[in-house]
Amino acid sequence: MVELSSKFGCAPGEAVDLIAEAFRLGLVVEALSFHVGSQCTNFNNFVQALNISAAVIAEAQARGHRIKILDIGGGFPARYNRHVQPFSALARKINAEIDRLFPKDLEILAEPGRFLVATAATSVACIIGKAIRDGKTCYYIDDSVYHTFSGIIFDHCQYHLKAFKKGPTEICTVFGQTCDGMDTISQSEELPELEIEDLLYAENIGAYSSASATWFNGFPPAKLVHVNE
Repeated sequence: MVELSSKFGCAPGEAVDLIAEAFRLGLVVEALSFHVGSQCTNFNNFVQALNISAAVIAEAQARGHRIKILDIGGGFPARYNRHVQPFSALARKINAEIDRLFPKDLEILAEPGRFLVATAATSVACIIGKAIRDGKTCYYIDDSVYHTFSGIIFDHCQYHLKAFKKGPTEICTVFGQTCDGMDTISQSEELPELEIEDLLYAENIGAYSSASATWFNGFPPAKLVHVNE
């Protein structure tokens, strides 16, 4: 979902030369790392990255340089919708490749940030405006893509809004509170008839949302409330 290779990393064919040069300069290369990209739903990307890493580690070993650690990065996907395969399926693939490709004493590290925190938060917003535009109901809420919903821009993630009220639904647009026309949270949300001060909520919004929130237009980021169960 979020591609990193254009900015970070080296080509696989350059890796061992860089390792050798680092040792020549008196440095010690302890680890090799890769990152398949954030919210990676194609599990074969992990398989490919592990096979490339195994080849790099083997060539480095053949040239007298032992790599002790493999960092498999993050990218483990959160289940934002039913189309994302469960983590157990990814774990089976990763474990099978690690067992097949690497020695038992190689230390494996991972960085599963999104996977750990995505489901840890729910956003609740209040409707502060309502309009009919081109025959379509539009709601304005006291949050925005510059605040809790910043993941829509920076993380390419779409969060679905739900209402606490029940009733027949229709396709609506939900706008944020700022003066920017780009501040559109959703153009196709199924919601019942709502009024000013009704509440909307979005689940699975724990990753990258408040972390990249701003004070755009002078609006403060949403208040964080911790609930212990």
